[in-house]
Order: sequence, then structure tokens, then C-alpha cells
Amino acid sequence: MGRFIPSFTLYNWGIVMLISLGNTSVSYGLGAIAGALGQGSFYEYMHLVADASEPGYSHTSNYVSACTGCLLAGAVLGVCVNGWGADFLGRKLCLQVGAVIFITGGALQAGSVNQGMYLGARFITGVGMGSLWTTIPMYQAELSTPDSRGFMVSMTGVMFALGYSLNGWINFGTYYAGQDDPTSSFSWRFPLAFQVLPALLMFIGSPMLPSSPRWLIEQGRHDEALVVLRKLHAEHAASNSEVADDYARREYIQMTKQIAHDTQIQQQIGRFAIFRTAPNRKRLYLGFGILWGCQFLGLTVIGTYGVLVYDSLGLHGSTPLLLQSIWVSISLPGNFTTALFVDKLGRRTFLMIGSISILVCLIFNAALQSQFLGTSNRAGQNASVFFIFLMIVFWSSCLDATQFVYLSEIFPSHLRSQGQAVGMLGWVLSGIVLLVAAPIAMDTIHWKFLLINICCTVVFICCLYFFYPETKGKSIEDINAVFGETVVLHFEGATKEDQDVYEIEIAKELVEQEDVLSSSPAEIREQ
Repeated sequence: MGRFIPSFTLYNWGIVMLISLGNTSVSYGLGAIAGALGQGSFYEYMHLVADASEPGYSHTSNYVSACTGCLLAGAVLGVCVNGWGADFLGRKLCLQVGAVIFITGGALQAGSVNQGMYLGARFITGVGMGSLWTTIPMYQAELSTPDSRGFMVSMTGVMFALGYSLNGWINFGTYYAGQDDPTSSFSWRFPLAFQVLPALLMFIGSPMLPSSPRWLIEQGRHDEALVVLRKLHAEHAASNSEVADDYARREYIQMTKQIAHDTQIQQQIGRFAIFRTAPNRKRLYLGFGILWGCQFLGLTVIGTYGVLVYDSLGLHGSTPLLLQSIWVSISLPGNFTTALFVDKLGRRTFLMIGSISILVCLIFNAALQSQFLGTSNRAGQNASVFFIFLMIVFWSSCLDATQFVYLSEIFPSHLRSQGQAVGMLGWVLSGIVLLVAAPIAMDTIHWKFLLINICCTVVFICCLYFFYPETKGKSIEDINAVFGETVVLHFEGATKEDQDVYEIEIAKELVEQEDVLSSSPAEIREQ
């Protein structure tokens, strides 16, 4: 298995994991409503009807939909603003601003005293969530090497899974605190408050994060970009400084030339360049489509409303919270599987295997629920639960992290933040459609809601097969060739002409950047 593990330095991995703490808060926040819905004291405090058979439950369904709608409406705002802000302010500052907004919203959720305040707090949390969503995978990709980018960006999925798992188990634990004192709001306030902790830790550690070298080059801060690249390779430099310096210089030269070329093209095209060329429009369709399509596989609904799903299958009390906790925890080793193998086996392979497998699970699940939902047949209902669990295995090991890896690498540097924003809009808008409708749909059309997922999954599989190219093993600049654009200088698979250019440019850089490059790895790490 060792040959499947991509090469990376501890420094690279450390900064990627620090950034990924934001993903833990985001996924925890997404699942927060599921945990609250499993706490009887939440219904009582917010004056909501908990029993679906009692009058007034329709208001509960509508309120739950509104909670999700406010969160995702805020996320739309955060995504759109960040699409501009990440270019103007930089990835690092946008990450910090998003963390502050998220922490504020999470604290207000935990302190909510009525339905209206909770909805407002969800909106504020959503703004921070949208900002973090957009920035983190892009930032990770720009701080990764070509052969480890899939592994590094897959940490998005791993830390997403960790957030969902923490939310599930914390809510399961506090459920019993609520049983001891039904009037206490601790059982739902503490889990809501916990969502701010990972984002707070990330914010505290953020001054140590380097700026994206590609963003620094775009700002004309070339010396700083070169220093960052040497930091990213400093672990290798300790044993072979000549090789590491050469690698950093080559990466820097390719970035500089490609960004200069892309910027020149953008100036010729004018504003809204991301919409005005065929390759860029294709990137937009693929980026938006992959996150939109993945959500319609149905896993997001279960991750958010799993407690309601298990309750509809005749499981009550603490059992839905326990099952939800186990279900989300399965995704943690699954995402590690993606991280280890996606750079070797490829993005398309993972996306196709996962989507087809989930389609089979959806078909079996729909058939079982059509026969046994609302009955006393425990065997049939348990079989449905089995396929729900099988879905998370395929989702986490094939799709969860891969969608973010793919989105983060298909756009050129000068358009990446805008492209990332459009792609994340696919996630948020599909979430609005699904998560706002799901509580009402489960209360009215029941199992037939799965038929929508089945039809959408079939369409998504066809799109993956015919339209999505493979991107593994290429530098971000080399991926331009996949979309029919000019690559000024190849990093992977460089031609003899490319090698000659590298040698000439490296010789120039040794003269022009002598002061920067003369620093030892230890000195660089202290800067």
C-alpha cells in the first residue's frame, strides 16, 4: 500500500490540516439541526410539536425547512462575496473573516431564546459557512504539489466527516442529560455551541499560515511567493537542498509564466472572462454540475435529517441519534480511502464507481420503503436501514472528498476564486432545493421522494461518463491543456523546449533572487 501514499512534507500536511478545521465546523454546523431535532427539550423550548401524528406538526416541518433555508441563504451570500473577496483580499484573510462570522453565528445559535433569533443566527452562520466553503479547498489546492493535491484537498472530506461525527456523538451523549432534566436546554445548547470550537482553533492558528504563492504572484509579490514555495519543500531541502530548490524554482517559473499569459488573455477579453470563452464556460458547467449532481444522490438529506428518516422507519427514542452517529462516523475512514488512492486511481474512476453503487442502493431502498414504510414489518425496515448505511460507505470512499478535489483544480489561478464560488453555489442551491423540501416531502410523499434521487443520479452518471475529463497527476497550470487552452510551460511531461526554458529561467532567477534563495531551510521556516 505504501506506493499509493503520495509524497508530502509535514509542513504541507500541517497547514492543510489547520485550514481543514474550518471544514469540521462547517459540517458540524450543517448537521446541527439534525442533532437538535433529536432532543425533546429543543421542541419544548421552541414551542414545536415533536409527534408527527399530532396537530401542529406541519408547522414544525415548515420551521425545520426555514432553519435550513436561512442557513443556506446565508451561505449563498457568503459564497458570492467570497468569489470576489478571495482575489482582492487573498485566501488567508478571507479564511479569517469567514471564521469570525461563523463563530459569531454559532454562538448566537447556542444562545437563542426564541424561534426568530435561532433563524437569524442560522443565517449569520451560513454567511461564514459559505466563505469557508469557498476558500478552503481552493487554498489547499494552491498549497499542494501535483502528486499530492488529491490527498491534500481530500482532507476537506476527512474533516467534513469528522465534523458530522462529532455532531452525532455529542448529541447522542447530551440526549441523556436531557432525560435527567427535561426542562434543561443544555442537551441542545451545548452541541450548538461546540460547532464554533474548530473554527476558533483555526482562527487562532491562522497567523502561521502562508499566503497562496499563486495569489502572491498575481499581486506582483514574487519574492514572497518564492519564499513560500521553498517553505513548502523545506522538509525535502533538509536532505537534498539542491533538488528541493530546483523543484521550487521550476514550480515558481511555471506559475509566473502561466499567470502572466492568463492575465494577458483576460485583459484582452475584458470583464466577466469566466463566462466569455468556451473553455471557461465548460469549467463552469463541470464545476457547478459536479457539486449539484453529488447532492442529488441523496446523502445530504440523510446527513441532515437522518433522525427523521429513522423515526419514519419505526425507530424512536435515542436509537435514531445512535444510528445517525454511527452512520456519519463511517464516512471518516471512507474519506481517508479517497485521500490515499485518488491521486493514483483518478477522479473519474472514483466518481463513476461511487455514483453507480449509490444508484443501486437507492433503487433497493425505494423498493423496500414502498412496501414496508409505515408497517410493523421490522425485517423490511431494517433492510432499508442497511442500504442507507451502504450508501454512506460508497459516498465517503468515492465521492465526498473527490467532488471538492475536482472543483479546486479545474480553474486557472486568475479565475479560481470565481469558479470555486460558482461551483459552491451548485452545492448551496441544490441544498436549498433538497433540504428545504425534504421535511415537507417526507411528511407528504414519503418514499416517493427517493424516485427524484434515482432519476437525478442516472442523469449525473451519464454526465460524468461523457463530459468529465481526468485531471490526476497534473499541475494546476497543466490542466489548462485538458480544456483546450495554451500551457506556456509544462511542469509534468515537460518537452525538451520546456526544459531549455527552465534552465534559462532558473539561471536568471539565481541571479535576480540571490538574496532570497541563499537562505537556509531553517532560516526560511523562521521568516
